[in-house]
Amino acid sequence: MTPLPQLKTRLAEIVDLHHASALIGWDQQTYMPTGGGAARAEQSATLQKISHEMFTAEETGRLLDAAAAEVAAAGAAGLDPDADEARLVSVTRRDYEKARKVPSELVAEIARATGQAIEVWTQARAQSNWAPFSPYLARIIDLERQLADALGYTDRPYDALLDQYEPEMKTAEVQAVFDAIKPDVIALVKAIGAKANPLGDKVLHREYDEQKQWSFGLEVIKRYGFDFDRGRQDRSVHPFTTSFSINDVRLTTRVDRNFLSPALFGTLHECGHGLYEQGFSQTLEHTPLADGASLGMHESQSRLWENLVGRSKPFWKFFFPKLRAAFPEQLADQTLESFYRAANTVSPSFIRVEADEVTYGLHIMLRFEMENDLIEGRLVAADVPEAWNARMQEFLGITPPTTAEGALQDVHWSSGLIGYFPTYQLGNLISLQLWDKINTAIPDLTDQIEHGEFGVLLQWLRVNLHQHGRKFTSPELLQRITGGGLNPAPYLKYLNTKFGEIYGV
Repeated sequence: MTPLPQLKTRLAEIVDLHHASALIGWDQQTYMPTGGGAARAEQSATLQKISHEMFTAEETGRLLDAAAAEVAAAGAAGLDPDADEARLVSVTRRDYEKARKVPSELVAEIARATGQAIEVWTQARAQSNWAPFSPYLARIIDLERQLADALGYTDRPYDALLDQYEPEMKTAEVQAVFDAIKPDVIALVKAIGAKANPLGDKVLHREYDEQKQWSFGLEVIKRYGFDFDRGRQDRSVHPFTTSFSINDVRLTTRVDRNFLSPALFGTLHECGHGLYEQGFSQTLEHTPLADGASLGMHESQSRLWENLVGRSKPFWKFFFPKLRAAFPEQLADQTLESFYRAANTVSPSFIRVEADEVTYGLHIMLRFEMENDLIEGRLVAADVPEAWNARMQEFLGITPPTTAEGALQDVHWSSGLIGYFPTYQLGNLISLQLWDKINTAIPDLTDQIEHGEFGVLLQWLRVNLHQHGRKFTSPELLQRITGGGLNPAPYLKYLNTKFGEIYGV
């Protein structure tokens, strides 16, 4: 074989190891017995250490250099610089150079520590008790500092961690974006608060049969286009999506018998991730390119399908009669308009994944600030709950009554995902930039959604975004699709237009 096929073969084996690690991680959060946590942490550490060592080996570098030369020669002969082969080499080169900076022992120890921490977090959250989890978070923060030092940074250690999820973006850039939108969001929350519907979302907090909730969510995402021949949905403590192949994508959600939103909107959110994962070109299968361009781009898909579609009035014109048929007693006093308003109630709340579209961004800004404080030593793990509650008061004017509804609510820190949270809000911004382009390209989109038709929308996303996987960076994709870079203006316009109409502000 020439160098390029040899490189692909080696990378495919490394991808297999990554997917095996993802598989045991998925199992840990879905079906694994609680007693298996210690062994699972060691298994994860072993797999991640082996894959890291294989990827950073001299042989990988040799094949990468030879493949780069082969691609360069092909380029001189007319190969498109955006061809899969050319992009595979350039993307892998960046990954390789970063990975070479990180010792395999550190990779293994992070995997081991997070594998242990997830089990402790699950129990601590169930008991609403921070104390058992605190030393595990302290250990993870220390390891993440070591990781940042190994990767290297110019300005702030958080830059190195953020770069894992949003390549080439700096902490200062995120801060500038958040600073630009925060005053407008807070002003809108206050304006809405002065005119809030006294009924709010009470209808969502009635008793809803869990299996019927589950079935309704599946019905919606089947119509969205999620392919259950190439994916499935299961339950977990905290909803997430993972994949072991373009053709094996796993969603999870959680169900609350006394609150309709977690299962409903959680399912739609994770489906957005799943549609992206299933939409990668099959030519990228078994390569490092079969992944999202960035976590911000990934979150743009989950937020688009959850909010721009799933919380819209056209969506509920089609699905409200079906939901009322499933829950005739609970929704007997509801009209389309009243339920739509309930589903779009704006009110400061404790749980991020259940937050409305307006206040959601404030949850992300809170976590972004706390992560920086933790990494830079201004905050220690033991003091997180108190600091969390203080920021909740500052950002949202409320204090969580329990730690489970506060600092223990998210799985991310136990998983070592420091630097991930900002991508949720970046995804919000990107989703609205894409939405503007989509509505121009599909002028009758509203009518299609009203009739439960999502195929044209999904196909647009497949062609313009999904199929490319990691071939292009998030800024490159934004430029290709929208003609510009990250821009918060469409997001702020959307919030003010939609909720100005609902609340008369």
